[in-house]
Amino acid sequence: MPDILISENIIGAAVDAMSSRFEVVSLPELWKNPAELLRRVGDFRALIIRNQTNVNAAVLEAAKKLVVVGRAGVGLNNVDVAAATRAGILITSTPDQNAISVAELAIGMMISMARKISAADEDTKKGNWNRQRFFGTELYGKTIGILGAGKIGFLTASRAQAFGMKVLAYDPFISKDNILLSELNAELVSLEDLLERSDVVSCHLPATPQTAGLLNAKCFARMRPTATLINTSRGEVVVEADLVAALKTGAIAAAALDVRANEPPMMGELEALPNLILTPHVGAFTHEAQDRVTKAICEDVCRVLDGKAAMNAVNRVSAA
Repeated sequence: MPDILISENIIGAAVDAMSSRFEVVSLPELWKNPAELLRRVGDFRALIIRNQTNVNAAVLEAAKKLVVVGRAGVGLNNVDVAAATRAGILITSTPDQNAISVAELAIGMMISMARKISAADEDTKKGNWNRQRFFGTELYGKTIGILGAGKIGFLTASRAQAFGMKVLAYDPFISKDNILLSELNAELVSLEDLLERSDVVSCHLPATPQTAGLLNAKCFARMRPTATLINTSRGEVVVEADLVAALKTGAIAAAALDVRANEPPMMGELEALPNLILTPHVGAFTHEAQDRVTKAICEDVCRVLDGKAAMNAVNRVSAA
């Protein structure tokens, strides 16, 4: 009888090691076929996914033998955690394993916008030599505003400090005496204060009903016309039509998005903007991060199937 179903492209030494102990069925394209997932999931005790498999109430209802869902990554937008809890199915994830890679991408985007690297590269490869056109700005002495002061926000801020930047943070779930903020000598402020005072706003918020559409026209109007926005968290946080308007009118200077409200997105106005950097949700896509993520999720799923406690459980379920 099969033990573990993998519905997305998750490979590596950790998967091989897991396969030596359990019967693993890997179907990396299964996420594209919800009906087939619904039909097959009932045969397995564990399901391992990334962010594309929709583990909704119907899937969980059909998964009569399922005891654990392993989410290789951080966000849980594609998992109905409440339904899983009611069904007695444990959800486990990898909350910290890709944090360094995402923070490094945010810093890379910040540098690229400050020095107009992408635009200068494209123009120079056309045979031009427009030095005056690509005057940039230093990061030294500037202020970075961190929206969401969790692990990735902290790592991004600590790296920004190496450039001599001042750190502001907005996070309604931490206190002013938070130890991580103290290490950064960061100032915890309101959202409005952060937007008004920051030269760079870096978003590290989860997608929740409270954060959906948080960065909208009203927020962009509060930002400095020289300010830049980075979003490496969740696309739903940004109202894309409002961002288009802000970039076109000069309400803000530039933006960089690794995530979109719909992925993959349809081609639209964002793609035509010269003061915008777009990447295809690659924040966690480094060899090192993926090795850590895959190892952590495989180890946790194995622990649960062995009757042990998960290291990174998202929910609590009653023992059978």
